[in-house]
Amino acid sequence: MKYVKWLFVVLLITSLTSFVGKDKPTGGLNIGDVAPDFSIGTTLKNQKLELKDLKGQYVLINFWASYDAQSRMQNVILNNAIMTSFNKVKFVSVSFDEYQSIFKETIRKDQIASPICFVETKGESSKLFKDYSLNRGFNSYLLDENGVIIAKNISLSQLSSLLN
Repeated sequence: MKYVKWLFVVLLITSLTSFVGKDKPTGGLNIGDVAPDFSIGTTLKNQKLELKDLKGQYVLINFWASYDAQSRMQNVILNNAIMTSFNKVKFVSVSFDEYQSIFKETIRKDQIASPICFVETKGESSKLFKDYSLNRGFNSYLLDENGVIIAKNISLSQLSSLLN
């Protein structure tokens, strides 16, 4: 009987400590974080992009891969929206396909504007993949003029309300 009290005390302490620090989302980048800078240079036209060069503009970065149907579909939707309705936003599309031939065929089939579409051929082992904590799934990030994340995994209606 005297051990029952101690058992309850231990259970109470462990349950209270399990809630400490749970108010913040874990892993990945969050709204309010400054987006990590990166440089990427593989496109169909061998253009190079440095994120820091886009400061002063709204930037929508979308990470995807041809083998991930949901991220690929989101890439097409966001590309079409930016090209037709949101011309004050710079769209940067980054694929994590390890083979450039797959990347080229995917953007051709999806009819993505190639100058804004980049491929990271190191795939999931790349520094960019790790910097943006994409191991929890491909994400899109809307950055303000200072490179601060103002939206994550944004929908078209959210994009419209934020930019209008």
